Amino acid sequence: MTVIEPRWLTAARKYIGLKEVVGSGNNPEIVAMWVKLGLPFRDDATPWCAGFVGFVLENSGIKSTRSGLALSYEKWGIPISKPIVGAIVTFKRLGGGHVGFVVGKDAAGNLMVLGGNQSDAVNIKAFTPDRVPTSIRWPAKEPIPSLSPLPIVRKAGAVSTNEA
Repeated sequence: MTVIEPRWLTAARKYIGLKEVVGSGNNPEIVAMWVKLGLPFRDDATPWCAGFVGFVLENSGIKSTRSGLALSYEKWGIPISKPIVGAIVTFKRLGGGHVGFVVGKDAAGNLMVLGGNQSDAVNIKAFTPDRVPTSIRWPAKEPIPSLSPLPIVRKAGAVSTNEA
């Protein structure tokens, strides 16, 4: 299956592997995300999933929420009815929320999300069906591709050559 990714998802993939600094230091690339968004944080210990999403969107020419709050994306852009490649999804969790970009689903039906601050890094992580997104959004001024089925992807995020 050939999948055409929106430019912001292609840009986000370039950061896969970016990690927080263990201990008292801070990753300067994560700090730069906060600076780009005009937010007051200067560390990588502050939850930074929204900082990552905002940074990627802004660098792709799309106005983000410019907030450090993941759930600020619940009202951003326009709602879409189901996940598609490149959609921005939010999830609630104990104490707050999470936000990231949809890349597909895995063979078990889990939603595969590229995000920052996922186990303290930028990576692609599976979200089980019981973690239903609280919102699925698309940038307001960007054309929405057809709502075709999500591609099956492996853990690393590469599109699988088969459906199982």
